Amino acid sequence: MWETGVSRGGKGSAGQAGGGRGPAVAAGGPAVPAQACDLVTVPARQGLEAVDILRLRDGVGPVLHDGACDTLGFLVPAGTADGWDVPGSACTQTSGRGLALGALCEEGTPAEPPVTGTGWLVPPEGAGAAATDPAVLRAALGEAARTIEAVDRCQ
Repeated sequence: MWETGVSRGGKGSAGQAGGGRGPAVAAGGPAVPAQACDLVTVPARQGLEAVDILRLRDGVGPVLHDGACDTLGFLVPAGTADGWDVPGSACTQTSGRGLALGALCEEGTPAEPPVTGTGWLVPPEGAGAAATDPAVLRAALGEAARTIEAVDRCQ
């Protein structure tokens, strides 16, 4: 079992099985392919709820946390930005500008976050998927928004 935590890279990435000293792939976790990714950015509150939903059901790929902007970024397969239309979120094409999952994970070293000023909430080596499936993420974000709305009405 792995813990949730923000990792800023370096030794001992939080969220990784084995405390960050093992190979770049968690025991039983997926191999991290060399694939280009887009980045879906959402407010942290909705993103954290979606991460919980995805962990319980379909698996979540790597997730970045930007504390300064209070956002989470889900790595999704390249091309997702072309059809992304979820209100309250943005999907950025990386167009080969450095977000390739395979390049993030060199054998035996924790993955460094690819975006300056961010840390891993779910690092590639601890993720349940190589990248989050866009259709599954869309459903989880919708459920997260409805959950937050219900909680806010009760307060």
